[in-house]
Amino acid sequence: MSSSDIRQGLQELENSSAPQQDRPAAYRKLLDQILSSATTSPDFSANLEAFINSILGDNLGIVAARPLLGAAVEAIKAIPSPDSKIEAGTAALRSLEPRIVSFEEQDAQLREMLADAYQSQEEYIEAAKVLQGIQLESSQRRVADDHKVDIWMRICRLYLEEDDTTSAESYLNRAKNLRHQITKPELTLAFQLSEARILDARRRFLDASQAYHSFSFSPILDEEERTRALSSAIVCAILAPAGPQRSRALAKLYKDERVPQVPEFGMLEKMFLDRLLSPDEVSRFSENLQPHQLARTADGSTVLAKAVIEHNLLSVSRLYDNIGIDELAVLLGLEADKAEGYAARMLEQGRIAGSIDQIDRIIVFDGLEASAEGGSLGSRKMVAGKGLRKWDMRVQGVAEELERVASMIQLQYPVSIFLSLSFLTLEGQGVMANAIQTRDFRIRTRIWFIENAMITKHDIHPFFGLT
Repeated sequence: MSSSDIRQGLQELENSSAPQQDRPAAYRKLLDQILSSATTSPDFSANLEAFINSILGDNLGIVAARPLLGAAVEAIKAIPSPDSKIEAGTAALRSLEPRIVSFEEQDAQLREMLADAYQSQEEYIEAAKVLQGIQLESSQRRVADDHKVDIWMRICRLYLEEDDTTSAESYLNRAKNLRHQITKPELTLAFQLSEARILDARRRFLDASQAYHSFSFSPILDEEERTRALSSAIVCAILAPAGPQRSRALAKLYKDERVPQVPEFGMLEKMFLDRLLSPDEVSRFSENLQPHQLARTADGSTVLAKAVIEHNLLSVSRLYDNIGIDELAVLLGLEADKAEGYAARMLEQGRIAGSIDQIDRIIVFDGLEASAEGGSLGSRKMVAGKGLRKWDMRVQGVAEELERVASMIQLQYPVSIFLSLSFLTLEGQGVMANAIQTRDFRIRTRIWFIENAMITKHDIHPFFGLT
């Protein structure tokens, strides 16, 4: 049927004096005629728009118009061509716009259908914009929390496809308010994955690694998706700033029994064991990274290059007590000034322990684990004398072991050991002194031997000669 015939039929219905109850059947018959020419008539969208404008006019009431409009929406959904579907759906939305308050349900159906059509053509921004027009907070209809979260998460994922993390995060935050009221497991998974992707895109790699790792344990996912999530968790942990927090994240991932199956295992193992990374290894690893993970930072280096430099610097601090700035620059493949800058920043943030002697151009590392506190306050709390700290720890260890052995002996020989230890004194660097009598010397010597695990507990009684 031609466009002129459709318009003439609509005009006759609008001017008809037929009873109200007979008009819906006549409109339905005309709609069938329009749909029959969906694939042959070039004026299909114009005819459908004219039909919707007519039923939304004053000649039909809202109650009679809603079923006809619902039938028109279903007819648009049945159109096979995405382009024709978008054209017809857009025309229908234009007609609904003035009276959207009375037809919110049909408007929502049209918008979801249009979003599907745009998404099939990879026009993600247009699909997101169409979905944004759905009225989810309305007094005209009740929308379930699951459906609200479904729409918001779909908009979030559409923006993530175009790397628009700002818009995606705004809709993720809306869904976060209803997160604990979600009953569908797939919506919870969609939320977790979207959150991880946003953290990843914003270069909050430690948080993203944790989110991906938690996501990889979901029993709903198939094995391939869980492995992909685990790989993403490893990549984010590798790209995170070097320091105690990243070391804990690497340890958690390294202990996961599934990690030998993923391609990133070799890189993870080297970083966990604090081994230096070669340029060839870094180059191979970078081949599978996302564009935002290869973006350049403020100093001109890429995110990966910065992570590798900081890791190698941390590894150097575990291998050497001290190193010249020029030698460090050679190991890191940087200029001396840049190498010193990286070291100074990591020292200031408390990610490695030590100090820089700028006069002699030497960096002295404290062999103990760096403080997790960032900034100069954390650095000031570190003790500069590594040797003294190690000596204190060893003295403390010897004292604790001696107390343990003495307690063990006292439990079995409570009276004898009390009398024996009354003659025992330690002086200086653990050297036994004041051994005047032979029996006293034997007792003190055997306690020293027990401390060094040179005799067993069963030898205590006969060797001491105690009765």
